Amino acid sequence: MLFPGAVTLSAQSAGYQQAPSLVVVITVDQLRPDYYARYRSQLTGGLRRLYEGGAVFTDAYQDHANTETAPGHSAILSGRFPNHTGIVLNTVGVPDPQSPLIGGGGPPASPFRFRGSTLIDWMRTNDPRSRALSVSRKDRGAILPLGRAHQSVYWYASGRFTTSTYYADTLPDWVRSFNALRIPERSAGKSWTPLLPDSAYTEKDDVIYEGEGDPTTFPHVLSSDSARAALEYVEFPWMDSLTVQLALKGVRELGLGTSDLPDLLAISLSTTDAVGHRYGPDSKEMHDQILRVDKYLGTLLDSLYASRDSTQIVVALTADHGVAPYPEFHTELHPVPAGQYVPNVDLRPLIASFQTALAKTNINPAAFHLDEWALIVDRREFDGVLNADSVIDSFAAAARRLPGVLRADRPRDLFRADTLHDAVMRRWVHAIPQDSPIELVITLTPYTLLGPRGYAEHGTPYDYDAHVPMLFYGPQFARGQYHEFSRVVDMAPTLAYLLGIKPTELLDGHILMSAMRRPGNAGMR
Repeated sequence: MLFPGAVTLSAQSAGYQQAPSLVVVITVDQLRPDYYARYRSQLTGGLRRLYEGGAVFTDAYQDHANTETAPGHSAILSGRFPNHTGIVLNTVGVPDPQSPLIGGGGPPASPFRFRGSTLIDWMRTNDPRSRALSVSRKDRGAILPLGRAHQSVYWYASGRFTTSTYYADTLPDWVRSFNALRIPERSAGKSWTPLLPDSAYTEKDDVIYEGEGDPTTFPHVLSSDSARAALEYVEFPWMDSLTVQLALKGVRELGLGTSDLPDLLAISLSTTDAVGHRYGPDSKEMHDQILRVDKYLGTLLDSLYASRDSTQIVVALTADHGVAPYPEFHTELHPVPAGQYVPNVDLRPLIASFQTALAKTNINPAAFHLDEWALIVDRREFDGVLNADSVIDSFAAAARRLPGVLRADRPRDLFRADTLHDAVMRRWVHAIPQDSPIELVITLTPYTLLGPRGYAEHGTPYDYDAHVPMLFYGPQFARGQYHEFSRVVDMAPTLAYLLGIKPTELLDGHILMSAMRRPGNAGMR
């Protein structure tokens, strides 16, 4: 598959005498780039090490409109936007009824919708002995960084790590033995309390709009019932520690990074996303969560460098998306006259009215439905009954009249938009495959949330959701801050260049040459 305007790499382009033996790609779900600056003085672990010793791109973006977990993870190691990976929404990301989990306990999943290749495919095309391990709490966080590759991929479901039949028929002994420790169940009744004294936190602890109805003040206590505790565990910082522990065990058991050819370790830490949604990005809980991510990443790096040659390890870190603040917090910081800020838009009554009218014409209402911001239409249902385009245009006009809706666009019109000067339209173009059944995309006004509730959410084309951290750490990279505009799709071609391998298709991303260490540039700390 060839993509216009993309770039290619030469297999001999890197020019390094010896490529790294282990590439470690870390994704912290919902990690905003401003967190490091906020909490820098209190960080002592992995985040501090990576930021202070790495090549940090300060103006980096998930440059697509659908800033959700699945689309974001599909872009990280593919070098391509969701309009080319085919991963458009969380709901149609990895669910696959033909790929049940081994042992059950969660929804079936696979990468069957993913299009094209990723870094591990290019590595194996260069040498089929290269291997990959991908671990996450979320199925989509584990699956999509590796695309369709049949490698070692594990995620958490109902108290244990597992995989689906897309990858294996049974779990390996090392995963079973790790699950047998029953760490989540044994944590029943455990309290999450702040790492530092209360004086180290400037945020209020008792905030009425946090928690979605749950208690909002520390301590936050895991259920005393072991089975329930295993389910609740995903909402607590210890889930990230558990993910790191499994990843390190997998590196040891699989022997990753011990040969003269490169292997890949992909880790996606998901608790920052859970904490961000529940308590918001400006909460005391988020402050403490970032301190804990720093600690867990310190454990990861220390363990890897203790067992492998540190000069042969390259680390890359990013996020799948950012997040907007709680509407109440936003209005506290940015007061606006009454009626000028709409915190929420609920499109359900509008779509329901159209579905009711369509049902009266014997058109299946499911043929005209919303999936978050996307109107999906099955045109076959309209044949000989109604003009589908007329109905879509009528819905678009009605949506535009709703307070909080900025625009409603047909994908076919996006390709005529000024994507050079209009970042929102550019990100929509990057979001929608040309063969998608999506017939309309809804853009809300900034800081307006989709749905009836008030909470911290993401998914918009605005910078607060698209701006993410991006850095590279290793002897081949010159440490420092790089302020050039860059995208997460640039990570895979940059790593491929470093490895001296050639992608098997044209990419949307390009090589970030400015970060490459050259004579006279500073090295890694």
